[in-house]
Amino acid sequence: MRTVGTRPPSSRRRAAAPPSRPPAPRRPGSRARRLRPLVPYALLAPALLVLAAILGFPLYRLVSLSFQQYGLKELFAGRGTFIGLRNYGDILGDSFFWTVVARTVVFAAVCVGLTMVLGTLVALLLRNLARPMRVLVTAGLVAAWAMPTLTAISIWQWLFDFEFGVVNWLLTRLGVAGYEQHNWFDQPLQGFTVIVIVVVWAALPFVAITLHAGLTQVPAELEEAARVDGAGAWQVFRHITFPVLKPIFLILATLSTIWDFKVFTQVWVMLNQRPSRDYFLLGIWSYSESFGVTRYGKGAAIAVIMVLLLLGLTFFYVRQMLRAVGP
Repeated sequence: MRTVGTRPPSSRRRAAAPPSRPPAPRRPGSRARRLRPLVPYALLAPALLVLAAILGFPLYRLVSLSFQQYGLKELFAGRGTFIGLRNYGDILGDSFFWTVVARTVVFAAVCVGLTMVLGTLVALLLRNLARPMRVLVTAGLVAAWAMPTLTAISIWQWLFDFEFGVVNWLLTRLGVAGYEQHNWFDQPLQGFTVIVIVVVWAALPFVAITLHAGLTQVPAELEEAARVDGAGAWQVFRHITFPVLKPIFLILATLSTIWDFKVFTQVWVMLNQRPSRDYFLLGIWSYSESFGVTRYGKGAAIAVIMVLLLLGLTFFYVRQMLRAVGP
């Protein structure tokens, strides 16, 4: 007997399957988050393209020229003759090249060392001066730094002039014998001493002002605590001040190495555009080979070698700087 209101088992509806879950809507910021790491590169791209256009092509021309025989004849013809590594072989096989390299490295090392030491001393002096005197000294440093290079070199050339130089006149007035009409550039050691003075004088304001700015970030309470514990001035500087300023020191040392390794104007002007081979640095030698004896290919090869040596010398500073600033 069939029960009223019930269905046979065969006629019962099956339970509906749960509907498939629709895909989760994509968050509006998910794509922006994925592209966020590329934003700095996109912002730097225009500047990098401009630098590549301005610096890349001259560097390419310099390297390509170093593999060519390119003299006055090729200059008029408008093209050089490819000779491979012959220019580099001639340079590296010349004993004078190694003399010039050693002279350039020693000259740059002396200039960088004196600049960093004197710049540090001036920065420490500025920190300990009263405000009016500190402003006055800083203004003098800025004025010296802002002076055009040729103007400054001309003044130094007049100071050390053998006939009308103030230095010779002053030394003679002080009773020092042998400095009346003394030519400072007859001996390379004396001549390079004068050139080092000119280079360090020009670089000192930038280093001193930068280090003084860094000294303002050194915690005064740490230095005071070290003095209370009996530390001397050198110990305070070595264990507290220098570690804080180490990144700044590395940056300044790197920049000074680059600037002093490629010194040209000071030597060229101080020696009246006629430096002898005793005063040849790599930059002077490259210019002399290119425009003095019209061996442009060899001059370009010297310039390329100078760039490679400079990269090798500054690699240590760059690596130390990256370690100092942290990961």
